[in-house]
Amino acid sequence: MDAQGRGRAGDDNVDPADQWVFDPNTGNYELRLDPAGQAPARPSDRKVPGSRRAARNPGGAVGDTDTRPLPTQGGRRGRSAADDTGEPPTGGRAARRAAAGRTATATASAAGPASRRKRKPKKSGKKKALYWTAGVVGFVLVVGCGGAYYLYQQLDGNISKVDVGVENDAVSDGPVNLLIIGTDARSGKGNAGYGDSGSVGHADTTILMHISKDRSNATALSIPRDLITDIPNCPTKQKDGSKKVIPGEHEVRFNTSLGQEGRDPGCTWRTVEKLTGLKVDHFMMADFNAVKELSEAVDGVEVCAAKDIDDPKSHLKLKAGRHTVKGEQALAFVRTRHAIGFGSDLDRIKMQQQFLSSLIRKLKSSAFSSPGKLYDVSQAATRALTVDTGIGTAGKLLDFGNDLKKVDIDKVTFATVPVLDNPNDKATVILDQAKADPLFAMVRADHTLAKHKKSKGKSSGPAKKAPPELVRVDVTNGGGPIGSAQETVDWLQNNKGAKLSTNAGNAPAKLAATRLEYAPNQADQAAALADWMGLPKSALKKSSQDAGDRVPMKLILGKDFKAPGTPIEAPTETPDGVQNVNADDKNVCAK
Repeated sequence: MDAQGRGRAGDDNVDPADQWVFDPNTGNYELRLDPAGQAPARPSDRKVPGSRRAARNPGGAVGDTDTRPLPTQGGRRGRSAADDTGEPPTGGRAARRAAAGRTATATASAAGPASRRKRKPKKSGKKKALYWTAGVVGFVLVVGCGGAYYLYQQLDGNISKVDVGVENDAVSDGPVNLLIIGTDARSGKGNAGYGDSGSVGHADTTILMHISKDRSNATALSIPRDLITDIPNCPTKQKDGSKKVIPGEHEVRFNTSLGQEGRDPGCTWRTVEKLTGLKVDHFMMADFNAVKELSEAVDGVEVCAAKDIDDPKSHLKLKAGRHTVKGEQALAFVRTRHAIGFGSDLDRIKMQQQFLSSLIRKLKSSAFSSPGKLYDVSQAATRALTVDTGIGTAGKLLDFGNDLKKVDIDKVTFATVPVLDNPNDKATVILDQAKADPLFAMVRADHTLAKHKKSKGKSSGPAKKAPPELVRVDVTNGGGPIGSAQETVDWLQNNKGAKLSTNAGNAPAKLAATRLEYAPNQADQAAALADWMGLPKSALKKSSQDAGDRVPMKLILGKDFKAPGTPIEAPTETPDGVQNVNADDKNVCAK
């Protein structure tokens, strides 16, 4: 541990892990720094006044010295009158040992009036562990920082940040979209020898992590690097402080949104927003060393191979079965693609999702019972990290991580943005719009991709649907794009076989939301039409009386209507054909 600012300069023989002491009163590890006698740095650890306080400051002023915040936090976390004195806490190891023999009565007298605060209950073995969230490198880095509260001043020096022209608050009340970028830059310690030595650092691995508003679930969307997409104009901040707008490009590889033409992570940020329709809140970027150092820090990550793997490109050699990989072997695992599946980048994405899920499970299960391991992971995480200015300090990262820690690992789902082979270039892919649109809509609507547990109660089942040839409906345009009524009728007749659909022109009034009016005896027709159109239950308006045999239903297209075949409401189930895996699934193996 760096001695600077900690009163240990010149003492090079101190193991950082030896400076951590477990406090049974709080269930936390605390940093003890002797002989300077400084109190634990964490302001949230409030101690009950008693013998330990008196031992540190016998005969001193009344007040718990353990409540002193770090200097950089005074204005943020609140200060007491004792905190404002600016005096350092007194005492040291010798004082504490001397105080150990005092009686409880003498101790209470020295400590002054008893605190009105309730004593914190002793945490159970499970709660002594850190709380871990989500399933990508970004969350590993966030939580690694969160666990190292005591060291955050030192960790600040490890973190690199980029001003992308957007500075969102670290903590938000709504859903959070965190952009994780793994760059293939070859500069920096330990990055030589991987592929193109002249790479400027492209967006080699990109994951958009969406955390729901209520923090109950998260979806991690892997974006293929070879996806052909549009890159918008990108304002970037230059080294001299000036700003330069890098022109956008049409139909180019997604990975060129970073590095190419001098683009910074803000360009990838804006490209992802344009692609998905989701507003990005923060980004985290790491290079090859992140995988190597983090896997070493946790003593390896378990992975599974369904067959023998021998990839001459990544130099990964594994027999079929389960293995623990770390360092260079861990990096080889996440870079492998030639010896699995079809040898594509989509297969490598599956390897990365397996590795990241397993890494988070390892962190969650071991939970850093050792302060030394906590120190190692915190250092590895922050050294590997580049972030936006909104979370550009360890303190902000801690706040960010604490905000997201409620997400359980079994409510985290990895999915790959659906793509098709590019007919014009076999080395690239294009967006599968029919699957991607409902997937993006589902995430934008904050719907989880995690599978719900089946209810033990009886299900009423879906409503009976009428055959297409019996669906009779008049379609009117009450706020949709011009020509929507005729376009919808053509689609119903030609794509769904509903020949009894009719264009009834413009509706008498504009509607904000699409509406389907039907009679009780038309429920089966309404069920079929609602399914085709992707109508929410709120759009269905049933009358009180049955209709005649030849009376049509009325479909009024509202302002929320976009096009026939595009659901009005975001789906609540993962679209068919979208590759996805739960982060808590331990049975995923590379094939």
